[in-house]
Amino acid sequence: MADNKIKNGGDYLSFEEVIVEIDSQIAELTRLSSVKGIDYSAEIRKLQKQQVAEFKKIYAGLSAWQTVQVARHPKRPLLGDYLNLMVKDFRQLHGDRCFGDDAAIVCGTGHIGREKVMVIGQNKGRDTKEKIKCNFGCPNPEGYRKALAKMKFAEKFNIPVVTLIDTPGAYPGIGAEERGQAQAIAVNLMEMSRLKVPIICIVIGEGGSGGALGIGVGDRMAILEYAYYSVISPEGCAAILWRDGSKAQEAAEALKLTSKELHRLGIADSIIAEPLGGAHRNIHDAVYNVEQYIVRTLRELKRMNVENLLENRYQKLRAIGTSATTFKPLSEPEKKIKEAAEKVIEAGKIKPQQPVAART
Repeated sequence: MADNKIKNGGDYLSFEEVIVEIDSQIAELTRLSSVKGIDYSAEIRKLQKQQVAEFKKIYAGLSAWQTVQVARHPKRPLLGDYLNLMVKDFRQLHGDRCFGDDAAIVCGTGHIGREKVMVIGQNKGRDTKEKIKCNFGCPNPEGYRKALAKMKFAEKFNIPVVTLIDTPGAYPGIGAEERGQAQAIAVNLMEMSRLKVPIICIVIGEGGSGGALGIGVGDRMAILEYAYYSVISPEGCAAILWRDGSKAQEAAEALKLTSKELHRLGIADSIIAEPLGGAHRNIHDAVYNVEQYIVRTLRELKRMNVENLLENRYQKLRAIGTSATTFKPLSEPEKKIKEAAEKVIEAGKIKPQQPVAART
């Protein structure tokens, strides 16, 4: 498994060596131009054109594992960037009225464009202190209960809900399980499916497992171009099936977690374009693209009456997966996943679920 980042300050990923070389040449020519007073502008422009061409070539053919690396880039815009650049007059709301306030989920009201919205997002944290405070973006049950309480508040005052998903998964600690992690997520799924206001869900980075799904049920599901959304992280999948995290690359290919695959399967309704080279290279443009999608989609959803809104949401949720049920030959990564899963089942580590008729 390739390293997520190469040297040079962590700005570049392992598959961007050519970009590193070009940037080094541009920096050196810029330095020589200022030191020696020689005009290298023509050479610099030529290198910049070459850089753009390389970016287009690389990012047009990213593998699933490379997409995961881009989604996890340390400089990728996080929830705080979207709140600062996209949401006006943001007023944060705290607590679940049951246990406490989870820093991994941030809720509050504000304006996106001219629309007043309830924003609910998952916060990973930028520096070490903030990351620890919010469990690296892994919410506890009180986070999901807080989110649901604010959604009910939004429903009461007819305020649309916008959720920004960016989590490797729900927090797996013992305390979280003792306080009902699974139930908290399950209740959110049920309540969001029948909330009487428009709901827009957007995956802005990582969309891992039930942690993402806990605020991921809505009328529209969008995903940024180089984000991912999956039932489990590639490392988690590899650890379960092969007991070997180095097979994460194979797992990523088989999980069909990229925006293109999710859109093809009907899970994602829209793909939001990212700036050339990923959202981390132009945060303002990335946030602007998300803002425009939200404004445009809210305008469409607000035209529906409540009955049609709920019926369309129900039909949308029922239709998920139908395009994947038609038979087609398995790809090589999918065959490896299937074979590994069968071995785990045969070893008795996982018991396959029996049909309902057999159990009764």
